[in-house]
Amino acid sequence: MDDDTLSKPSFKWRRVLLKVSGEALAGDQTQNIDPKITMSIAREVASVTRLGIEVAIVVGGGNIFRGSSWAGISGLDRSSADYIGMLATVMNAIFLQATMESIGIPTRVQTAFKMSEVAEPYIRRRAVRHLEKGRVVIFSAGTGNPFFTTDTAAALRCAEINAEVVLKATNVDGVYDDDPKRNPNARLLDSLSYRDVTSKDLSVMDMTAITLCQENNIPVAVFNLNKQGNIAKAIRGERVGTLIGDTWSSKSTNCIEKLPNNVSAEG
Repeated sequence: MDDDTLSKPSFKWRRVLLKVSGEALAGDQTQNIDPKITMSIAREVASVTRLGIEVAIVVGGGNIFRGSSWAGISGLDRSSADYIGMLATVMNAIFLQATMESIGIPTRVQTAFKMSEVAEPYIRRRAVRHLEKGRVVIFSAGTGNPFFTTDTAAALRCAEINAEVVLKATNVDGVYDDDPKRNPNARLLDSLSYRDVTSKDLSVMDMTAITLCQENNIPVAVFNLNKQGNIAKAIRGERVGTLIGDTWSSKSTNCIEKLPNNVSAEG
């Protein structure tokens, strides 16, 4: 074994998809997008792309407009509301791209429907080629179809580009064995099966997204975006938050075999 092989760092995953919710981008909610949050994301992504890990990102749009919340208001039908929400994700993606490129991370935004003046259309082979060249790719406009969440878009894009994991960055630490707001002794769970999530109807991701992950053997890591270093740790495969459909590399006492009936998910 040569010296290069010995010195090469070992990571759990080499190509990852980071899902960032719109609410997370809003930070303390005093403005639609918190520049401190986008810069924190950019710096942590930069720290791992320099190690050779390929990173794709799917952004939500709930900080600007959530289609499901506006449907039915002032005659706005669900499909139209969802399309407006997709446009909101494009706004977030362009902002995040600008932040990343300001610190030297080559970044491309791809949209699920054509907006050629501001971003590339989503083309799977082109996205994969960008990743192979060390660029970060931000997928926006969801799946391009109404009635589907950006969590489902994250699962879909992850499967399409052969990424190895969905990293779901949220405002909470992960999934607990009880509601931490009501029970201060609730334990953060290290790992869960897909069956646990679906049978207990945990609000980790919507059912379409988690089923898509299960069918394609894509693990999902749920962790807190607001804790410094968590994104980089998750991308490197270090234990952070809760891992669904897989186990962390090292053993843990919080990895459960049987869930109690009152199990609670935060995120």
